Amino acid sequence: MSTTTVIGRTSPELKSAYEKDGSCPLPYRFDDDSVELLRRRVADISAQRRPEVVHEKDSDVVRAIHGCHEFDDVCAALVRHPQLVELAESLIGGPVYVYQFKVNLKQAREGAAWPWHQDYAFWSEEDAMPRPDAVNFAIPLDDVHEENGPLVVIPGSHTMGLFDLPEKSAESGSDWRQHVSNDLAYTVDAGRAERLAAEHGKDLILGGAGSLHAFHPSIVHSSSNNRSADRRALLLITYNAVANAPANPTRPAFLVGRDTTPITALHDERLTLRPVSDLG
Repeated sequence: MSTTTVIGRTSPELKSAYEKDGSCPLPYRFDDDSVELLRRRVADISAQRRPEVVHEKDSDVVRAIHGCHEFDDVCAALVRHPQLVELAESLIGGPVYVYQFKVNLKQAREGAAWPWHQDYAFWSEEDAMPRPDAVNFAIPLDDVHEENGPLVVIPGSHTMGLFDLPEKSAESGSDWRQHVSNDLAYTVDAGRAERLAAEHGKDLILGGAGSLHAFHPSIVHSSSNNRSADRRALLLITYNAVANAPANPTRPAFLVGRDTTPITALHDERLTLRPVSDLG
């Protein structure tokens, strides 16, 4: 098992790494004030009783919050951050919109694992997204280490298509709640995932709070239980190519963005993203 390293800042370098491995660290980081502001907003939203707030099975422990950019002004500003929009357009190759926004929260010693899966399986099978022409940006709001449930990805697996899709029945589709719990509707067989990992390796997505990482919708990935005394909150923004928008999504709007207008970059002084080299 390996950990990733920061690569150069030019768009060709980033795109080459992303296309080859299906994931890559991005050499930028949100400063401490930005991270603290996002933490406060996540805490405020987590305390609310609303459909966008998902709890661990048979528990009041918050597992995730969804679609926050639609009702919180800081999250709305985040998805329009000029550097994020520029990076997304560079990696995807054209105008983008926000397909999905969520924060996965692994509470200390309580956050449950996510089994091996591919995000595009949900988007293809449930939303009829034509192609995996999207990118996930992961921003940890806490320091991520090996014990608090980091993402684990299998490099290169994004080029292999979708694995282990269930046969479609007359009543196609599944309950959207199976897309936000640890009882996922679409998973990659654990034995298959381990064979892929034995051949291609595993990368842990580690990093300090505010760091930035990109990963492909089709990459096989998972995460373990949080075994530590440290929370692991991971904010995830999915940008989709405007030309790749599903025609008639039916899942809730907080899971599948309906506004496919190309996003307009807009600077907000509350959110500062700097090159890693400037932060020391």
